[in-house]
Amino acid sequence: MAELLLELLSEEIPARMQKLAATELGARLDQALAEGGVQGRLAHCHATPRRLMVAFSDLPIVSADRAIERRGPRVDAPEKARDGFLKSLGAADYTLGEIEDKKGRFLVASYTEPGRSTVEIVAAAMPGILAGFPWPKSMRWGNGEARWVRPLQSILCLFDGEVVPFAFAGIESDRQTFGHRFMAPDAVVVRDVDDYRDHLIAARVMLEAADRRQVIEAKATELAEAAGYTVRSDPVLLDEIAGLVEWPVPLLGRIDADFMALPAEVLVTTMRANQKYLALEDGAGRLAPAFVTVANIEAPDGGAAIIAGNERVLRARLWDARFFWEQDTRSSLESLLPKLDVMVFHAELGSMREKVDRLETLAVRLADSIPGAGRLLVERAARLAKADLVSGMVGEFPEVQGIMGGYYARAQGEPETVAQAIAEHYRPLGPGDACPTAPTSIAVALADKLDTLAGFFAAGIRPTGSKDPFALRRAALGLIRLVIENGLRLDLAPLVELALGTHGQRFAGFDAAALARELVGFLIDRLKVQQRELGVRHDLIEAVVAGRPDGDLVRIVARVAALRAFLATSDGADLLAALRRAGNIVAIEEKKDGQRFTGAVDPVLLEEPAERRLYEELEAARAAIRAQLAAEDYAASMAALARLRPAVDGFFDNVMVNAEEPAVRANRLRLLTMLHDDLAAIADFSVIEEAALV
Repeated sequence: MAELLLELLSEEIPARMQKLAATELGARLDQALAEGGVQGRLAHCHATPRRLMVAFSDLPIVSADRAIERRGPRVDAPEKARDGFLKSLGAADYTLGEIEDKKGRFLVASYTEPGRSTVEIVAAAMPGILAGFPWPKSMRWGNGEARWVRPLQSILCLFDGEVVPFAFAGIESDRQTFGHRFMAPDAVVVRDVDDYRDHLIAARVMLEAADRRQVIEAKATELAEAAGYTVRSDPVLLDEIAGLVEWPVPLLGRIDADFMALPAEVLVTTMRANQKYLALEDGAGRLAPAFVTVANIEAPDGGAAIIAGNERVLRARLWDARFFWEQDTRSSLESLLPKLDVMVFHAELGSMREKVDRLETLAVRLADSIPGAGRLLVERAARLAKADLVSGMVGEFPEVQGIMGGYYARAQGEPETVAQAIAEHYRPLGPGDACPTAPTSIAVALADKLDTLAGFFAAGIRPTGSKDPFALRRAALGLIRLVIENGLRLDLAPLVELALGTHGQRFAGFDAAALARELVGFLIDRLKVQQRELGVRHDLIEAVVAGRPDGDLVRIVARVAALRAFLATSDGADLLAALRRAGNIVAIEEKKDGQRFTGAVDPVLLEEPAERRLYEELEAARAAIRAQLAAEDYAASMAALARLRPAVDGFFDNVMVNAEEPAVRANRLRLLTMLHDDLAAIADFSVIEEAALV
């Protein structure tokens, strides 16, 4: 057995593309090996800013012989077709036979394909793999037509210590690589994977992103603690920085005290988005006047010049930020509203000022359903929520939209509740983002997302496949979290209709009820995704909402929780199996007879004690279950359902459904239909998958 090593060295690969590219390269090479009859183990899959590396172990030198069967034309096909098929087999030592299927009889040639060397398989596959590599963005360079994410510089490819010969983009594969661009730029000759890793470390290249991240995190923590600070948690930025350097060297820089009066979010955004600096905090959790930058070189002066340069760049950025802050605070948010008239929200949905008007209407309406939300404060927050979009600060730093509006609102004396609602109305922005809990904030955030969803759906714009350019799925998940985490008892369907009505004549004549049903269905689909991430099976939600659309998300979640708990018990699992049996029996007999077995059960025709018991207990449980469902006491309704299990078991153990007497048989089938229909008020048990019981 042997190992295969492949490295592609290029100009800098964007950090966001590295991990996926290395994984994709490994998967495509693995597929090519498998198609060539070679099975091995993908042992390594790594990326640095300049290189992709994959390595396989336990590969055979030569692939195994393979038995091949090639199907040819029909037996009665013209002689020309037969001859063409035989000619296509070449010099293979084949046996000709026939095979028959529902389409007829066909010729089939059986032969053994001799194994090929793994070197040959890899050499033949690599040019195609590289030419068709799915970079999100790629480029051509020089006079060539080949494309890669950035200009390719070298290809290292070894199998069992020998070069696998192939070429791509005018570059021949070889056994050499190159170390760190500045500290060890000379070529390095490699023998195998271990030798490759050792040479890279010696040449100041850390191959594994996890190792680079660990070094950055540990050294940044050490530098921060030495200065009396801690590193602000930012795992996403740490991952990105690890993709920007091959030899990380964290350094501590300082922020001029004059700039610390700026909003913390502005400072962090400037450092994070533009400079990739790690922010620090003091013992009280406040932003510290220092940062950690990560160099890609061990400088002779210990990094003094690098620190000074980074401090100078940050100082210039913060001068701009302070200028915008001073300019923006000279104007009230109210005075900025007219500028929203010329800012387009979307071509189909009007200006941003029109969105603000809709937002006011919806937020005030929602305030009536949110305990603690006052109409006047909600209306004021909704009116000013988008004003900061035309401020200088947000124009320069779009990431702080909403947040800056909150600062400006406080600066001009707006109530804290209003300022908080403005700052939070875009939230939650994702699953890891905090959800607003203040009543005014909830009303404005919910109205904003509801307006976005209703407007785009009415305009015929919906997420398709993996494409969601207007982040409608994110808006839906944000709406779901706002409702569920705050326990809001809202019927979303009429609210969607209200949202559509705020567009005036834009959607005149539109079927608002149909749109409401579609959008509620979309939200329930997103709810399934959100709940699945919390460990809840999608089919349980489907069982609760099947056949009865419900716009009350809190009620859906409560019913699903009760159903989930019920099915986790032995009574629930056994009763579900019995209900499936009942449904199957009725379906088979209805198909056989060509009629439905509906209508009242005749107690006189209940001959067996077990069927009388089931009927009586079902009659008693029916009223109780419906009352408990109406009172939203789902645990009690499930308990009442569980009490039916002995009667159901007794029925199937002691009663023959298909009795000889037609009237008795029909009556028993109506009893099973009654069982199914009554329990459907709780959930549609037929859509629950068997795996839900595991």
